[in-house]
Amino acid sequence: MAFRIPRGTVDLMPGEVEKWQYVESKARELCRRYHFSEIRTPIFEHTELFQRGVGETTDIVEKEMYTFTDRGDRSLTLRPEGTAGVVRSFVEKKVFGQPQPTKWYYIGPMFRYERPQAGRQRQFHQFGVEVFGTEEPAMDAEIIDLGVQFYQSLGLTGVKVELNSVGCPQCRPVHREQLVKFLTPRKDELCKDCQSRLDRNPMRILDCKNERCKELTQDAPKMVDCLCDECRTHFDAVKEYLDVLGVDYVLNPRLVRGLDYYTRTAFEFTVESKGSQAGTVGGGGRYNGLVKEIGGDDVPGIGFGIGIERTLLALEEQEVTLPIDYGVDCYLVTLGEEAKRQSVTLLKALRQAGCSAERDYLDRKMKGQMKAADRAQARYVAILGENELKANSIVVKELATGEQETIALDQFVDYVREGSRK
Repeated sequence: MAFRIPRGTVDLMPGEVEKWQYVESKARELCRRYHFSEIRTPIFEHTELFQRGVGETTDIVEKEMYTFTDRGDRSLTLRPEGTAGVVRSFVEKKVFGQPQPTKWYYIGPMFRYERPQAGRQRQFHQFGVEVFGTEEPAMDAEIIDLGVQFYQSLGLTGVKVELNSVGCPQCRPVHREQLVKFLTPRKDELCKDCQSRLDRNPMRILDCKNERCKELTQDAPKMVDCLCDECRTHFDAVKEYLDVLGVDYVLNPRLVRGLDYYTRTAFEFTVESKGSQAGTVGGGGRYNGLVKEIGGDDVPGIGFGIGIERTLLALEEQEVTLPIDYGVDCYLVTLGEEAKRQSVTLLKALRQAGCSAERDYLDRKMKGQMKAADRAQARYVAILGENELKANSIVVKELATGEQETIALDQFVDYVREGSRK
């Protein structure tokens, strides 16, 4: 039987995984500068967490979750997004009782059952940040700016911020009433999912990807026209802080995001794709009621999730070359059994000095070893034979320039280490 990888998943092979490591390192470094600490939560949680946190009327909960029953007859779900699990940890560990704000970030796999396509897999990966304990609109702007800085640090251009406010429990009923009144005469023309949402959660209809539903809701009442005084003041302040930070944004009154927990600020990061369509590469918003919904105190929160696959796809489409060094610092070529034995200690010394080093393990001739060094993209090739051993020296050649010189063995490691740092 020939085993194949499950549909909607990919193997990250050497040569490709280095790009992931680079992107992740940029995320970690940026979070360090913004004073975020990393949190790692389980990849599966109790199903009810996502039903309550994400929302039962969302596509994620209704159609896309990987849910199973374990041997204890408990319903568990592979995490479809990162925020709910982070909030659960914040509540369970009673972090809300500590001085605030709390600033966390995460990087890891998520799982959704949907049709695989470019940048959208059933196992996908996100870099996300979450901040708890402050309603300060400056934090909303800072979070959005962090996302923009992340893309810029990778060399991605043309990233746009789409911004909206989805209100709060006080002003949403006004919008809901207007929206239901507008959509009811058009109900029969909506898709089946949106017909169901009309009674349960009409705002979700604005997030529908069905082209006909988009047309029918083109002139639907806007949430920004129904904001209460507090939400309007907060939204205006967020825009002012974005202006202060020099973050360009576009107001999108249709932007509601695909998760029920958002309140007030909602945003997405988009980038032009080859098809001339703006593709979403990340997004987030404020979720002031989620901590309480999951069992904690009434603590506000805000965060975002950025798709790593989509980010890498955007970098590929823009032909951005990431500055990744795939080669080794030094490849040892040995001639004779004694040189081979001596190379083992030299390799260890190089590696302990912080250099990447390799040698031949297939007893190839010198020509074959030199070819292997070239394939390994070695910066230096060090040749050790009988003559070198007698002279207590080693020949070091820099492949890029062809220059070579003979180095005393006791100076060899320092020579390679200093050269590899240039």
